[in-house]
Amino acid sequence: MRHLISTGIALLLPLLLALPAAAFETRATSAFIIDQTTGTVLLAKNADEMLPPASMSKLMTLYIAFEAVRDGRLSLDEKLPVSEHAMSYGGSTMFLDTTDRITVEDLLRGIIVLSGNDACAVIAEALSPDGTEAGFARFMTQRGQQMGMTNSTFTNANGWPQAGHRMSMRDLALLANRLITDFPAFYPLFAEREFAFDGRAPQNTRNRNPLLALGIGADGLKTGHTREAGYGLVGSAKQRDRRIIFVISGLETTQARAEEAEAIVNWAFRQFAVKPVAKSGTAVASAEVWMGRDQSVPLVPRSDVSMLMPVLSQGAVKAEVVYNGPITAPITKDQQIAELVITPPGLPETRIPLVAGNDVPAGGFMSRIGTVAQLLISQLNEAPLAPEEQGS
Repeated sequence: MRHLISTGIALLLPLLLALPAAAFETRATSAFIIDQTTGTVLLAKNADEMLPPASMSKLMTLYIAFEAVRDGRLSLDEKLPVSEHAMSYGGSTMFLDTTDRITVEDLLRGIIVLSGNDACAVIAEALSPDGTEAGFARFMTQRGQQMGMTNSTFTNANGWPQAGHRMSMRDLALLANRLITDFPAFYPLFAEREFAFDGRAPQNTRNRNPLLALGIGADGLKTGHTREAGYGLVGSAKQRDRRIIFVISGLETTQARAEEAEAIVNWAFRQFAVKPVAKSGTAVASAEVWMGRDQSVPLVPRSDVSMLMPVLSQGAVKAEVVYNGPITAPITKDQQIAELVITPPGLPETRIPLVAGNDVPAGGFMSRIGTVAQLLISQLNEAPLAPEEQGS
């Protein structure tokens, strides 16, 4: 039987009428904001719609390149040739030509800082199963599926407008999170504000990320723009012990993108805070026990529990303990037998595993007889009376 126990969590968080954080009204046509530290989704707007990602999809090329360096299939000082195909790209480039042989490190920085379409093609051809950018794009799609990016398909390495080249904002946030967590040694490259490659294009040396110079903790990741996609940004910022990741797309101008990105960072850090909810080993509730020496067992979290909460929360945060019971003995201490379900106002629910606070051995003969007797009495009390036993 499924049991629900309403509980006012006042262990560490003396919070009764919780006020939701003011919702963020974004001008972006699609957006996704997540608190990476807690995994809490703060905003999702058309987050699973497959849209043209423009240069933001270069992050997938970078992820695969980082994997290749990590695995020894590429080295940072290795020099790669530039094909006619790579040189033919317009838009944002490193102005490479077929006489060049460029180090992998310079190509990576050229993609991150300069958004080089040609640099992406060079990397793609080097890592493609068949030596072509199209073959690399098929690999990108397969690798993305393996990573859980189910709303992404790639037809090139750089986001050049092309039918079928699509990503969702949620997938881009997932990719950003993987770049940050899987490749901490490479991640500082995303905060570089300038890369004057070979002095070829002095007018094209600055990182287009509008947040890097603002002193608000922003340290990545990638801008994007095409006529179809509008202006977009995959951004991340860290303040104290918290990091947020956000993706926006469909803005009309670079200024609108810059204003929206800054507003998101300020909102996410100012309107939410991580607060303690429960302590390890402290009972949140108790569960009924069947055929045990004890009739109940305390339910405790394995470790201290903190959650992201709106800063304006007031009063007691209510939650539910959910378990299928009564729990049949024997029960072992630290055995997971329940969940604490908390839904902060304006945020998705969080489910926290609860474990047995102590052992509950199976009861002896008399204990089992007593349990059965209690069950029979309970069933008799709940049974409807026969017609002749009912009053007139």
